[in-house]
Amino acid sequence: MALHLPKPVLGPVSWENMARGIEKVRERLLRATAVLESAGVPYAVIGGNAVAAWVSRVDESVVRNTQDVDLLLRRDDLPQAKVALEAAGFVHRSVSILRGKGDMEMFLDGPGAKARDAVHLIFAGEKVTEDSLEPSPLIDEIDPGATEGFRLLRLEALVCMKLTSFRLKDRVHLLDMMETGQLDASWLDRVPASLRGRLQELLDNPEG
Repeated sequence: MALHLPKPVLGPVSWENMARGIEKVRERLLRATAVLESAGVPYAVIGGNAVAAWVSRVDESVVRNTQDVDLLLRRDDLPQAKVALEAAGFVHRSVSILRGKGDMEMFLDGPGAKARDAVHLIFAGEKVTEDSLEPSPLIDEIDPGATEGFRLLRLEALVCMKLTSFRLKDRVHLLDMMETGQLDASWLDRVPASLRGRLQELLDNPEG
């Protein structure tokens, strides 16, 4: 059965709106990570922001904007993180993942915010879904040379996360790393055996 969604109402094209959308994501990331730093809660920036941070270190023209703020956290630290983030104005929500594969923890950016306007959590050392090929990295897999003002996941761990998820946007992110020379055939020996087929698929067909 087809899902009929209401047609969007188009406003004028606005550079200010585009810039504001990008800045909101950046501000949300920096605010959430500063709160966790102050509370002494270990975390790592993952997802599209982590990819952008890594590729920008080689070629800023390859950086893609993202609407997501994704953080790696230990499950045992969720109660402490919840207290700290809610005190800073975030609103905690647990959302069921499709097909009964568990819950996603997120912190909406204020009352009435959309799920897109949130900080999404992935738990360290756990599989995101029961059929994930690999678990998420451990919380101590941080790049020691990062100077972005937040704790950035190591490139090796980020590549494995992207290969494990392997959605369209994950494949695009991996291709961006290939474009900057940060990911190539030498990585076939650096990723778990369960993920090598996916990496080989991208290496064999980078144009899709």
